[in-house]
Amino acid sequence: MSAAIHVAYIGFEAKANVREYTFAVRGATADQSREVKLTISNQAFLSQRARYQDAPDICSHRLQRELANADDPLKPHYSIGDAELDEYRIAHSPKSSPGRKHKPAQEP
Repeated sequence: MSAAIHVAYIGFEAKANVREYTFAVRGATADQSREVKLTISNQAFLSQRARYQDAPDICSHRLQRELANADDPLKPHYSIGDAELDEYRIAHSPKSSPGRKHKPAQEP
C-alpha cells in the first residue's frame, strides 16, 4: 500500500434502517481514488450502543483498519457491528484513576 493515502469524511445520509457514512479515499494516482461507505444500524443509536457524534470517528477507525490490511483490497461498503461498537466504547470511556478517591468535605 502506498504511503500517500488521504482519507476525507464526506458526510452521512440517514436511511430507513441505517446511517451511511461516506469517505473519499485518495491514493497517489487518480485510479487509486474511490468512495467508501460505512453503515451503522439505526437500532445501534436508539439502543445507545453508539452516539451520533461518535459515528464518523467509529467509521474512520474501521476504515483505517481496512486500509492497514494490505492483503485485502478495499471494498466499497462496510457495516459496523456490535462488537466494533463495544470495542470503540470501551476504548473511549473515561478511565478512573485507581489512586484517586473522592474525599468527603471536612467539617470545621
